[in-house]
Amino acid sequence: MASLYSGHMLTLFTPSTQVLLALTLSVFTTLSAQAQAPFHFVALGDMPYGPAAQAYPPYRQLIAQINQVAPVFSVHVGDFKSGSTPCTDAEFAQQHAHFQAFAGALVYTPGDNDWTDCHRSNNGGFDPLERLLALRQAFFRPGQSLGQLPIAVENQSSLMPAHSKFIENQRWQVQGVTFATLHMVGSNNNLEARELASASEFFERDAANVAWLASAFQAARERQSRAIVIAFQADVFETRTAFEAFPGWSGFKRTVEDTLLPLAEQWGKPVLVIHGDSHQFRIDQPFALKKRALRNITRLIVPGAPDVRAVRVEVQPGGGFGFDLIEAP
Repeated sequence: MASLYSGHMLTLFTPSTQVLLALTLSVFTTLSAQAQAPFHFVALGDMPYGPAAQAYPPYRQLIAQINQVAPVFSVHVGDFKSGSTPCTDAEFAQQHAHFQAFAGALVYTPGDNDWTDCHRSNNGGFDPLERLLALRQAFFRPGQSLGQLPIAVENQSSLMPAHSKFIENQRWQVQGVTFATLHMVGSNNNLEARELASASEFFERDAANVAWLASAFQAARERQSRAIVIAFQADVFETRTAFEAFPGWSGFKRTVEDTLLPLAEQWGKPVLVIHGDSHQFRIDQPFALKKRALRNITRLIVPGAPDVRAVRVEVQPGGGFGFDLIEAP
């Protein structure tokens, strides 16, 4: 593993470099935070991509390496197949088997390749909404993550009757840190004005995500959490313009700009946002609210195919984060 952080300055780099970099991110802490022992989890996504003969062996090697690291849990932020791989039940079964190869717990949140793009002819011409239903049935169960040693999770479908479809929105606690997933996907969050059914699905899911975010921050306050970690698939800046980070037609405006950022500002303690979609490993602090940088929010973009690596995230006493890359042997 390559240690990526040490010190007090945030240093950005291009993921194409092969030089081992040593840097550290010291994230905002509060005087009231109770010191606790550090722990680590693993984040990955946007893999495996391509034919099984080429894509599966390195991915399985990476899973084996993650098992050696023995994190408290791992989180896959979606796109468990490429955008040109058929969305068959057999493909779903293969990827479920991969998730069950994790020796610990695996939490999964869907990506656009996993269902919204399934209408494409090279994906098999499926109905995306039917594939979403199949995804929910195959990959999610109330109260439990995936993996060989699942952890207990709370599901929005169980806690919020008004959003009973959304079993994939999950929440859990580890040593004073609140974790939550949001079903927010690339391709502008599937906001498709030309398809009435797609638009209806988007608005329903968007409302559920907003409610789940508010509930996560409320739970963190009630439990006096030292940090919050939010994981989803989409690169929410894909709709950025020269004038607005989240224009009115963005499928991420309500959830991110109108909800996540104000809640994070009010929260004040560390927030880590983890996503994939871009396939370019990055750690930065790009979020701003009313032109004010929000320095308590750090973003991690996980590597993605063909870069078959994962990120080990250490949660430090007080709520800071350290990062290491995990590579297959």
